[in-house]
Amino acid sequence: MKNGPKPKLAAYRKILERKAEEVRNSMSAQKAAQVVARLDVPSDEGDLSQQHHEEWIFLNRNSIDMKLLREVADALHRIEQGNYGICPECEEPISAKRLDAVPWARYCVTCQEQIASRIAEGEIVEFQEADR
Repeated sequence: MKNGPKPKLAAYRKILERKAEEVRNSMSAQKAAQVVARLDVPSDEGDLSQQHHEEWIFLNRNSIDMKLLREVADALHRIEQGNYGICPECEEPISAKRLDAVPWARYCVTCQEQIASRIAEGEIVEFQEADR
């Protein structure tokens, strides 16, 4: 790994494992709350509308949590593969400052901004799926 964050790999691994556990616990708590909410039978259309809105929020939050969990798992996999902290686009090290802020970052700031711009322009739909 050329000039990568090797000395801090153990620390990043711990942070990533804690984040994965935190997201899994959050998803479990959300699921439990959703199950409890379903036990209450809506008494009118307002309650039914509220229940549907809460289900929509739950599903939306769950999909965001699943995406984050996937990103964390991918980062842990990159540690195992020995290419953690190296941007797959430019093959340069991702700055320690970026990894400290977002330990599951796949790309350096410059490449991430370019990819986000291409997504915004409709050039690519989902950048992570393209490089798997």
